[in-house]
Amino acid sequence: MVTKQFGGSPEDVDLRRADSLAREIFSDIANKWALLIIEAIGERTLRFSELRDEVEGISHKMLTQNLRMMERNGLVEREVHPTVPPRVEYTLTEPGRALRATVDGMCDWTQRYLGHIEAARRHFGD
Repeated sequence: MVTKQFGGSPEDVDLRRADSLAREIFSDIANKWALLIIEAIGERTLRFSELRDEVEGISHKMLTQNLRMMERNGLVEREVHPTVPPRVEYTLTEPGRALRATVDGMCDWTQRYLGHIEAARRHFGD
């Protein structure tokens, strides 16, 4: 994967531009698994297996891919303890905790409007 570099230009932060770094980052984090992982970690430090248990339905592969992406983007810190077998723990970084505030807002929005959305879906025929 080729990672775009921030050149300090307005184009880099313009989500409407297909070639912007901001869109690449947004695309990385705006998926259900990343959002659920951020919410699951919260203020805690969790091991891989604990995270897998917390995020119901996520596969080993998908959890691994998302944690790597989040580490690459500086949202989680991965700490490997030199034990046998190695113990690996994940914690949100400061940017990850800031993003969690947004995720919490999305969770609140979902709870607030769930009844409205269900009614709209019934009306639509879902």
